[in-house]
Amino acid sequence: MQFKAEIMDESAVERSLLRITHEIIERNHGTDGVVLLGIKRRGVPLAKKIAENIKKFEGVDVPVGYIDITLYRDDLSEQTEMPSASDTNIPCEITGKRVVIVDDVIYTGRTVRAAIEGVFEIGRPAYIQLAVLVDRGHRELPIRPDFVGKNIPTSRTEVVAVCVPEFDGFTGVRLYDTSVKGKK
Repeated sequence: MQFKAEIMDESAVERSLLRITHEIIERNHGTDGVVLLGIKRRGVPLAKKIAENIKKFEGVDVPVGYIDITLYRDDLSEQTEMPSASDTNIPCEITGKRVVIVDDVIYTGRTVRAAIEGVFEIGRPAYIQLAVLVDRGHRELPIRPDFVGKNIPTSRTEVVAVCVPEFDGFTGVRLYDTSVKGKK
């Protein structure tokens, strides 16, 4: 994989998350009944950041949990090892709530489909919304995010990497090309 470009630096990511936060509050007419669920891995710190922003703006602590979509993937037969157990943490009852699934990048839509399936296995929310930091296109399923930080048109040979301090030591969004051999 060869590095192509830095798409967003830390301040651009922060601005996008602030905007997404305001849009979530506006679309839901406040925060009553809102639950944020980050898709493991990088959706989790993004969901926590949105919750921090909501606390700053509204003075409300919204429940934040996470969902591991591994067991709900439609490509399990392609995996070399079968996953054994789901690592999901939903901090409250979600039936009747406004669930906002948070992820770093939406690509084909299959990860989001798996997350929705996982949510419905736990309860029946009033509705589900989707917030993503990056929409890179190339959908294979009819899934569209409600809140998008940035649309980045890509080719199928490119990879969008969202970097967060919890896993990468810094915040940013980078673009890599998998068709060219080179250094990360």
